[in-house]
Amino acid sequence: MTPTEIDRALEGVLEELAAVEHARWSHWQAYMHRKCARQPDGSLVIPAELVAHWERQIARDYVELAEDEKESDREQVRAYIPLIKRALSKGG
Repeated sequence: MTPTEIDRALEGVLEELAAVEHARWSHWQAYMHRKCARQPDGSLVIPAELVAHWERQIARDYVELAEDEKESDREQVRAYIPLIKRALSKGG
């Protein structure tokens, strides 16, 4: 495929990819809300140990993550692969 054909093929699955991204984001937000303490005003407080854990992850490049952390990222990306494969195999 030419670069233009690839661009066209991927543009063709943009909405499906966006739907996968929204599902990923929604899953993460639901997880966060379960982990946080809800305040009387409805706001959420992230537990200090989770803040420390996530800040450590934020400060590292992917290659520096522990294997289980990398696998978590891979798991998220796997949801996109079938859509991308289908788009590229159709050729746009």
